[in-house]
Amino acid sequence: MRLVFPTNENMGYLSKRGAHFGKAKFYTVITLDNKKISDVEVVENAGHSGACSGAVTNIMALNPDALIVSGIGANPARGFYEAGLDVYFDKESKKVQDSIEMFIDGKLTKLQNEGTCTSH
Repeated sequence: MRLVFPTNENMGYLSKRGAHFGKAKFYTVITLDNKKISDVEVVENAGHSGACSGAVTNIMALNPDALIVSGIGANPARGFYEAGLDVYFDKESKKVQDSIEMFIDGKLTKLQNEGTCTSH
């Protein structure tokens, strides 16, 4: 399973999570096999212009199974939902490693077609 985390530093699973997925400097991609980390990849965010659909396209190009965010607007949440990507909300974990543990333990909220913030 490939999990994508928006981050603002290139420190693998020790990275602090980014607050805004579309403007994060990096996407940390964690591959889990049998609930264990088997691979860590950090990809620089190519950026996007205009609407959040560009950020949706960038993340979908990473072939994720799930995206874990600390916040997301309604439009990109809808875009991921329509693309069939599971989006999970974690407002508590500071680092990717902590969020992975929350995901494995089933403690994250899976979003449907809704965002978590009103600034988009």
